[in-house]
Amino acid sequence: MDQQTLLNIMTAFVVIAGISLFLQLLTMFGMYKAVKQIEGKVNDLLPKVHELLPKVNSLIDSSQKVVHQSRQQIAEITVKTNEILDSTKRQVIKVEDLLMDATTRAKAQLERAEMVVDDTMSRAHETVSMVHSGIIRPLREVHGIAAGIRTAIAHMARGGRPSVAQATHDEEMFI
Repeated sequence: MDQQTLLNIMTAFVVIAGISLFLQLLTMFGMYKAVKQIEGKVNDLLPKVHELLPKVNSLIDSSQKVVHQSRQQIAEITVKTNEILDSTKRQVIKVEDLLMDATTRAKAQLERAEMVVDDTMSRAHETVSMVHSGIIRPLREVHGIAAGIRTAIAHMARGGRPSVAQATHDEEMFI
């Protein structure tokens, strides 16, 4: 490459660098103006902020007092809640014991009732069998003897042998 071209390229880069430095200068100046405007606004707000500082401090103090009181109340509520839970646990244990006792007694009473029912049923069965053997059987025997006597009297009252025309259904099976 010849020196003239190199010199032209370097001149172009120097011009570009100069333009960029000028643009940076404009940007810095714009930033300077913006910072000055913000500084002015902050300076205007600074007395108001100083006026609010005591109020903010008092708010912080009152907030800390409220938080402290809330902590105390929460601690009291926690203690009372724990007492209630302990009392509830004791009551639940008593109720469980009562239910277990009631269940045990109810089971015992049901077993006794079942034994009474079984005893009553066995006695009723014995009574029925005694009635059957003591009253019904002799009645059947007496009824059988009476039927035999009736048949004998009827047979004797008829006289001779019965005819085939007067045969009953049972007698026809043998004829």
